[in-house]
Parts: sequence; structure tokens; C-alpha cells
Amino acid sequence: MLRGPGRLLRAPVAPAAALAAALLSSLARCSLLESRDPVASALSPYFGTKTRYEDVNPGLLPDPEAPRRDPKLLEGTCTPVQLVAIIRHGTRYPTAKQIRKLRHLHGLLQARGPGREKGGAAAGRDVGAALADRPLWYADWMDGQLVEKGRQDMRQLAQRLASLFPALFRRENFGRLQLITSSKHRCVDSGVAFLQGLWQHYYPGLPTPDVADMECGHPRINDKLMRFFDHCKKFLTEVEGNATALYHVEAFKTGPEMQDILKKVAATLQVPVTHLNADLIQVAFFTCSFDLAIKGIQSPWCDVFDIDDAKVLEYLNDLKQYWKRGYGYTINSRSSCILFEDIFQHLDKAVQQKQRSQPISSPVILQFGHAETLLPLLSLMGLFKDKEPLTAYNYKQQLHRKFRSGHIVPYASNLIFLLYHCENAKTPKEEFQVQMLLNEKVLPFAHSQESVSLYEDLKTHYRDLLQSCCAGDECETPKVNTTSDEL
Repeated sequence: MLRGPGRLLRAPVAPAAALAAALLSSLARCSLLESRDPVASALSPYFGTKTRYEDVNPGLLPDPEAPRRDPKLLEGTCTPVQLVAIIRHGTRYPTAKQIRKLRHLHGLLQARGPGREKGGAAAGRDVGAALADRPLWYADWMDGQLVEKGRQDMRQLAQRLASLFPALFRRENFGRLQLITSSKHRCVDSGVAFLQGLWQHYYPGLPTPDVADMECGHPRINDKLMRFFDHCKKFLTEVEGNATALYHVEAFKTGPEMQDILKKVAATLQVPVTHLNADLIQVAFFTCSFDLAIKGIQSPWCDVFDIDDAKVLEYLNDLKQYWKRGYGYTINSRSSCILFEDIFQHLDKAVQQKQRSQPISSPVILQFGHAETLLPLLSLMGLFKDKEPLTAYNYKQQLHRKFRSGHIVPYASNLIFLLYHCENAKTPKEEFQVQMLLNEKVLPFAHSQESVSLYEDLKTHYRDLLQSCCAGDECETPKVNTTSDEL
């Protein structure tokens, strides 16, 4: 054990230190590309899963490190004894696939003939020329990695949660933190940044040590838990590998709403409409969101679209999330059974330890994953479910839908299960109660619309689901009967 503030350091382990150093090696070159100045955009509410956390929680802008206590949080004789959080990674770069599409679109703009600005719908305001002349700063090496803004998302989230729940995050518990992460670098780096934020909360102004030297250790990779969708045979067969599973997404791309945008963008950029498609339109829209989230600028890509366009493009993104991660197919949510069961196992253990007057072995469990981790879990619990399914044909009827991915799982989104022990409970059943928070706001339970639930009542409501999850056969594909009855 190294001597450090509060004895929260341990002797370094060479392999872990090397891993941590490798994961953070891109910090220097990344930080040069990014800006931290907040910029507002009229399109921000419609960026779907590419939405900034502060656009969902605008109250954070004046002081991003100060906690915002929801008045619905329990207090008084009910004290939190355990926090289980599923956290999406912070702001990231585009993936290599998205960058290739953007490069193709940029090439189309550069290939335009001379003098195009003299005619057409964009006369006097040639957005296409401005974009063609604007260098692309995205590079293949970025490929979905966490950006400095994403690290800041995590550090600030850590400081707010530690201030909001000081008894759970007290320094004495630092070594008992449990951190689980997806193997993706953006998730591992998010966990590292969260720990750095905690250290800064404990020791403001002091240099932050390498995470590998901290007592709690480096986040532990568990893809079966945090990327359950990659390990679910039924999901991989029936949805991921099924060419018709996203029928409504493809149908909407060729529907009237998207075709109107296609023609409008072609006129604005002054390129033949036959050279564009819905995917290129969507990557242009996402580039507006990436420039805003990463560099803090409203780039010329944003000038291509208005709010009506943004609403349609948001719906296209939500359709994909709905049919691939949400309520579109039962297996989407059922694939998250392993994570759902894991959460209740943590809560059960804490209840048992408290009943035996034992210390809670893991007061804080932090699990870092993806939007694709959170959306199936929320759907499994019946949250954000609309009366009618989202389809390619009911865009206007769904303008006020509950299932808006950007409002549910922006960058750094977090779902928290908070277990309370209530000292003055009138009955043993009332002794343990639970609240859920989504993005630091109390989330009503789907079955009751109440902001708090007795723990036993919550388990009773989800009893059949927990039992079927425990059976472990949710992801098994049906066995094919190879016996023939033909004569």
C-alpha cells in the first residue's frame, strides 16, 4: 500500500498500469481537437442517441459539478445503503463507418462543377461550397473513442453523485467500489474518468494518481453483462442477422417524409438527388451533432437542416432503436435478462447483510456500457412504452411519443437503483424501499407511476420476469425438428 491521501492508493501492478497507460495514450492528441465552450443549437433536442447530456439536463450548465437534488428523493429516517448504476459512456467520436460515409459525402460536394452557386435554391448562400471547402477533421483512428468532453462528462457525474450521496461515496468506501465495464475503449475510459472525478472530489487540487494505483483498482471487463446483446443467440439470429428485422427503418427511409428531406438537401447542397440517400443525409445530420458535442461549435453542417427536418431524422433514429433495442421485438428486451437479474442480486445481498447487521460489502456498484445496454433494460421494465408501436407509417401520430432515445439515453446517461433502509418502518416489509433515477432525476415505476416502491413489492411485480431470467433460456434459439413425416 502506497502512502497517499486517505490511504486510497495501493502498490502499482505493472500489467494494470500498462493497460491504463495504453487506454489513455490518445489524450494528448484528442484534447487539441476539442473545445469545452458550451454552444446551444435549435437542433439539439433531436439528435437522438448523439445528444449531449447537458441538453437533457440544462440545469447543469451553470455549475456542472454541483449536484441537483430531486425533491422526490427520500430523506429523513430512510437512508440509502446501496447504489447500483448502469452508465452509458460519455461523449465519443464518430465510428469509422460513420467517418467513411462523411468522407464520401464530402467527396460529392468537392466534385460539384464550377459556378454552381449562381443558380438553384441555394443561390447567394452556397452551403455546399462552404462544406466542400471546409477540411474534414475526423480521422479513422478516432473510431468511436471517448473524447475529452466525454471524460469530463464522467468526472463531473462522479462529483455530483458523490456530493448527492455522501454516505455511500465516503472515502472509507473507496476500496469497496465495484466497477464493471464493457470491453469497448470508450466504456473502459469512462470508468477511469469516473474514478478520477471521485479522487478530485475527495482531494480537490491534488494531482490524480494512475487509476491502476488506486485502492479500488481498474474497472473489470464483463461483456456478457454489459454487452449481453453480443452473447444472445436468439437476438443475433432473429434481429441482428435478420435482413427484414428493420423493415420499418428501411421503409421510412424511402417514405414521403425522408424523400422530401432528400430533395431539399440536394437542392441546398446543389448535388444531384440521385447521388444522395437517407444514410448520407443522416450522417450529415449526425456530423452537426458531433461538431457541437465534441468541439462546441455550430458547424455549417447544421445549416443544411431546419427543425422540421430534425424531427424527421430523430424519428428515423428512434425507429432503429425501437426495432433493434426496444419494444419492436420481445428478444430485444429479454436479452438484458442477465443484467436485470444481476441488479436484483446486488440488492438482495445488501438487504440480507443489513438484516444481519453486517456492513454492506458493495455500497456502490458502477457498470459502464452503451445506449444498447440501457434501452433493452428500460424496455424490459416497461418504461417509455407507447400505446402504439413506432412504424414507418405513423410519424405524425408519434410526434409526442414517449420513446425518444435522445431524452432517455444521451451521452453519459445513467440509470440508478437506490436501496434505502428505513429505521422507523411500521412493518418489516416497509423497512427496505427503492427508488430509480434516470439521468439524476427520480423515475416513476412503470407499474405504479409512484416515485418509490417497497423492495418486496418491486420484486413481487417482477417475480415472473426474474424467474424466467434465472432460467437462463431467454436467448436460446428454438431447436429445429429434423424429423420428416413424409412417406
